[in-house]
Amino acid sequence: MFNTKITEMFGIEYPIVQGGLMWLARAELAAAVAEAGGIGFMTALTHPHAELLRDEIHKTRELTAKPFGVNLTFLPSLRPPDFPAYVKVCIDEGVKFIETAGRNPQEFLPMLNEAGVKVIHKCTSVRHARKAQSIGCAAVSIDGFECAGHPGEDDVTSLILIPLAADALDIPIVASGGFGDGRGLVAALALGADGMNMGTRFVATQECPLHDNVKQALVNASERDTRLLMRTLRNTARYLTNENTDKVLAIEARGNASIDDIKQYMSGLEGKKMIEDGDLNNGVFSAGQIIGMIRSVPTVRELFDEIVGEARALMTERLPRVAGV
Repeated sequence: MFNTKITEMFGIEYPIVQGGLMWLARAELAAAVAEAGGIGFMTALTHPHAELLRDEIHKTRELTAKPFGVNLTFLPSLRPPDFPAYVKVCIDEGVKFIETAGRNPQEFLPMLNEAGVKVIHKCTSVRHARKAQSIGCAAVSIDGFECAGHPGEDDVTSLILIPLAADALDIPIVASGGFGDGRGLVAALALGADGMNMGTRFVATQECPLHDNVKQALVNASERDTRLLMRTLRNTARYLTNENTDKVLAIEARGNASIDDIKQYMSGLEGKKMIEDGDLNNGVFSAGQIIGMIRSVPTVRELFDEIVGEARALMTERLPRVAGV
């Protein structure tokens, strides 16, 4: 029932992908997703240097023998990470799947391809997805406007973006942005994707290393409780509403804002403090509109059971009945 190009590529039971989550996608979460039948991606840049990523890969292998991957996000930084070192660790340790995001990963593809590493690149537009296919990426993850983090500047929702990408590409597609339950899985497959990616929904699980205050805030939130920051800087990102998001929006509304005007409210290290101490107004926290559909904080296994059960019921009961089959 759930045999797709994505399950075949990753060697997993269900076409469910846990994307990279800065500070949060560590061994415990990635291994729990793997054990439940999907594939998780640890975030390389959570670790200040590549050798710490090596340690986390070893830790994950102690928790599961099933497939998992590593996320590498190429974004501008005041202190650019040593990306070649992270890539080398992944190759040395036999990691077979890397999720890339941000800038074009082309410079690293020759060495990754030579090592037999499959790259799935995250895209927010069809034109970027076509480019990813042309340079040799094995698959793409298509982020609709509903997603957490950076949705791009085109404001195209998953309902439109995914079928357009499916029509344009030959490589496997993972639907991302606004997915969090069995209905979303069935919808992703119906729209032409080969699986679905969940980020925010996996944040609200027991294995995710996030303070309970923030998890409860996700449960309490509605679909209207996110804000788009940095739109005036053409670097739009979606965050959970708090005091800092309102301050940033006020600064942007005055006009001619620069990153220096807002960085004190958006520091990644301040956001890390929120993750650890649960102060909801300490930094900003990336969250997608799917928060309106989060009503509990289950284990990863319980979440998979719920999603797969709901999807199976839809495909075997409701949809055949609607179609008169």
